[in-house]
Amino acid sequence: MLKPIDDFLNNYTMYKVVLYGLLALVALCFLLSVAGILFYNPVQLLNSLGILVAACFASNYIFSKLLKAPTNVESYLITALILFFVFVPAVTINDYITLAAASTIAMASKYIFAINNKHIFNPAAISAFIMGLMGNGNASWWVGADFLLPFVLIIGLLIVRKIRRFRLFISFLIASTLTIALFQAGNGIPLLTAIPEAYVSWPIIFFGTIMLTEPLTTPPTKRLQLIYGVLVGFLFGSQFQIGPIFSSPEFALVVGNIYSYIVSPKAKLFLKFKERIPAAANTFEYVFTSNHKLQYKPGQYLEWTLPHTRPDSRGNRRYFTIASSPTEDELRLGVRLEEKSSSFKNKLKELSPNDILVASQLTGDFTLPEDTSKKLVFIAGGIGITPFRSMIKYMLDKGEKRSVVLFYANKTADEIAYRDFFDQAQHVFGLTPVYVLTDKEHVPAGWLGRVGRIDEAMLKDVVPDFKERIFYISGPNAMVDAYKRLLAKLGVPHTNIVTDYFPGF
Repeated sequence: MLKPIDDFLNNYTMYKVVLYGLLALVALCFLLSVAGILFYNPVQLLNSLGILVAACFASNYIFSKLLKAPTNVESYLITALILFFVFVPAVTINDYITLAAASTIAMASKYIFAINNKHIFNPAAISAFIMGLMGNGNASWWVGADFLLPFVLIIGLLIVRKIRRFRLFISFLIASTLTIALFQAGNGIPLLTAIPEAYVSWPIIFFGTIMLTEPLTTPPTKRLQLIYGVLVGFLFGSQFQIGPIFSSPEFALVVGNIYSYIVSPKAKLFLKFKERIPAAANTFEYVFTSNHKLQYKPGQYLEWTLPHTRPDSRGNRRYFTIASSPTEDELRLGVRLEEKSSSFKNKLKELSPNDILVASQLTGDFTLPEDTSKKLVFIAGGIGITPFRSMIKYMLDKGEKRSVVLFYANKTADEIAYRDFFDQAQHVFGLTPVYVLTDKEHVPAGWLGRVGRIDEAMLKDVVPDFKERIFYISGPNAMVDAYKRLLAKLGVPHTNIVTDYFPGF
């Protein structure tokens, strides 16, 4: 049922989905305003939107030039659109000044409230919080209006589906709903009244789907994200005032951002391009040196930003798994480059020694179990092999003796990346590589691997003890989903199936 939705969402990066969703909501608000349903008139909305976009663009441009930092078009637009729904539309000159100041603070937060070039706070949230402390608290969160709820819910759930952050969203939703209900009960309001009221008069859905899930200020692992969601949900639903600080959505997210920063990797990496090494047909390994030694686990991934002129609709940011092992000095990135590629990959083709990429937002739970006695099966399709290259290199360097079977599917033999490396691992620690070709018409003479799909018969033949193993699956989303269903059919417990999703791929 979700496949048509996923196919649609996969045409766009995560940032584009958020941007287009917010633009759709803005357009809807203008229509409702014209119809007399929205409590602000179209002129107020248009003027407010104009000042927010202009101020966010100008301040972001100035800060980026002064600090020589790369910029992203979606970033300032998304922040401007969120501020549009948070602050009261402007009527007076003072209102316009408030919106311009809020925009400037939001953009400045990415550069000033940053440690080792990593910004800490959600720009819209810290802006609303600071404006409140300054006595200019026009953060009304009018997006929580009841007649907007169905549309916010649809757009928000599409965004959460795109970035696969349902656990985070649900943990926040439960914590905030229960907290609101408890505080309202303390005020004598029945639960059957308090809970519906939380959804039709609070910005709980907008906040939880669009702002809370912002990847740059989200903890790196699912367990930490659950804690993050509960913490922010509790603060979101609480009612208190301590001096100038009072309970508000922006305060809840600012505190949550501080927690996220504490438990997350701290640095933004500036990576100097060193060399490009052919790994297979149309596949290359890019090697970078870094300004910081990154602490990570094999199988985790980063958001890579590659500034270039005239980026296409997919922008200048991508999520890629780190192909290198933490035991290596350089960072490695495995990429398949087709003849017709995005502007991002076309820029990769043109990299020269000493060119700089920016990498940040280390995340991912696609990591090895701590118990080295656990038997593993890796299933990779195409460039989905990169996390397994990282894991196997780590095991080699650490001298770990794990039982690992690697199924690696490609259309043709010349597309098999890192084959020499995996063959070496076979002799060193007993890795069992199983190379599978899906194109039956172009199998080379003397081929010793498998041909066809990795199906039930092949799994049972190669891995008779498959029910005792943990399966890791990496590749295109459709492939990952298909093998999850196959393994479930074979009786493999869902706790023994590990997958990950790259939201900006």
